[in-house]
Amino acid sequence: MHPLICAHCGEWDPEPDTGAGARLLRCSFCGLTRPFLRLPLLCVTGPSGTGKSTVARALLEGLRERCVVLEQDLLWVGGLRDPADDHRLFRSTWLRTAAMVQQSGRPVVLCGTVVPPELEHLPERALFDGVHYLALTCEPEVLAERLRARPAWRGWDEERIIETLEYQDWLLAEADRLHPPVSLLETTGRPLSETAEAVLRWVDARLSGPSGEGRPRTRERAPGDPEALHVDTA
Repeated sequence: MHPLICAHCGEWDPEPDTGAGARLLRCSFCGLTRPFLRLPLLCVTGPSGTGKSTVARALLEGLRERCVVLEQDLLWVGGLRDPADDHRLFRSTWLRTAAMVQQSGRPVVLCGTVVPPELEHLPERALFDGVHYLALTCEPEVLAERLRARPAWRGWDEERIIETLEYQDWLLAEADRLHPPVSLLETTGRPLSETAEAVLRWVDARLSGPSGEGRPRTRERAPGDPEALHVDTA
């Protein structure tokens, strides 16, 4: 069942009443209150080539008992590639999927290129108790070389590489001004184990309270990279 369709009246409710609590949704049409577990959604994002997929695999062991780690490209298929409204169908499908997964009691860590303007306005955003974003970044020269080294079937020509570098420049410039802000983790020269540990600390900070919303924004110094990681700490 679509989580935004009321099981009682059958209406599609794009703005369910989430004031009923973190474990309830109330239909704005008929008033039915139904059990629904709302947890934080944790997005590990960043440009292609910064290591998201590799980090996702490394996170599986460390988060096995607490979270479900999913890679966004799993649903980048067929009909979901509709470019309409900034790939709204693809993004809404992912939010609905993550919302149903979290009914198991474990929040979702979604690894893929996504930023707040692509999710925060969607009706399905109401199904989560906060969405949090950590972007992996990389030195431009290193990032370009990583993309050039990919197999030809992935289609990384110079034009696409330039677009990716421009996207990273935008993300670095706008991270603090987005709503919610995006935390940043520089991965150049950082061992995979160290990157994964930094992401695990970020996840722990997001899950240490009932919600990550409203926490003061401060800077944590990661080993060997004193200015790289921005996190919100309780």
